[in-house]
Amino acid sequence: MKSHDSAHTSRWRIGEVVFGIPFLASLALHLIWPFSSPPDILRQTLIPAGALLGIVGLVLLVLARREFSRYGQPTDPGHPTSRVIKTGVFALSRNPLYLGAGIFLFGIALTFNLPWSVVMLIVSMALCHYALILPEEHYLAGKFGSEYEMYTASVNRWFGRK
Repeated sequence: MKSHDSAHTSRWRIGEVVFGIPFLASLALHLIWPFSSPPDILRQTLIPAGALLGIVGLVLLVLARREFSRYGQPTDPGHPTSRVIKTGVFALSRNPLYLGAGIFLFGIALTFNLPWSVVMLIVSMALCHYALILPEEHYLAGKFGSEYEMYTASVNRWFGRK
């Protein structure tokens, strides 16, 4: 049973839904109205670049989940958290799971020549910002106060230290 002492109380407000449904919609769009990048030298560079981005995104996801596990914290924002994680990939991004998912899907889109997936990734990132990140930030600020405020003052939402 989920506690109301969490960032989200709705089951759909998770990264898998926010990124997964638009990605599946992009695949349907590709079947209905296919378009692709030109099959020239650019295409030959997009495949390895996409594969590399896919790997980078996957590594971010794994490292973020390991850091959550290391501190015994849930990865589902529908469950309460008992601490602000500031180590590992969280020292470089306040949202490494969402960043990793975005990079991974962008890599998939480039590797497999799925331009609709790039379009829908923009939708996913907007949904992620408004439906996931802002409520999570509000929850964490309310729960952890100055500790979370100091963290947000030193680490960017997406990538980099301030």
